[in-house]
Amino acid sequence: MTTIVRELTPAEFPLAEKIWEQYRGQKANSATERIFGVIEDGKLAATARFTRHQDGNEMDCVFSLDEYRGKGYARKVVQALVDACGSERIYIHSTLVLISFYKTFGWTPIPEDQLPKSIRERFIFCFGEMEGCNVCPMVREPGRVK
Repeated sequence: MTTIVRELTPAEFPLAEKIWEQYRGQKANSATERIFGVIEDGKLAATARFTRHQDGNEMDCVFSLDEYRGKGYARKVVQALVDACGSERIYIHSTLVLISFYKTFGWTPIPEDQLPKSIRERFIFCFGEMEGCNVCPMVREPGRVK
């Protein structure tokens, strides 16, 4: 078995979109995004996406296909993203059960009103109650070490 962790090329973005059909049907944009993946035996198994918004950077689409879960691929792909983009501030919307996972990479919980507007608006349906939607906003400061 061969496992590779690396940044995807824009030509490979459709592979991520195929995986994301199982994860909220996300689409990729090579103009504003970088996508990192774990590739097992030539097949994309897990992803993490870095998006540059006008007012801040966000990580999302941390997702592993069901058949690859339990192999530590989420950790590997998030680490690859942090290694490549960690010199910038990065915001996330963590599910409540994954807060401790993201803390191991240097993210810390923040109040909703500290999120950049464009990132906060992605969860506008929570109406100021992200915790009630099972979501916790978090930030990782530039250069933060685990």
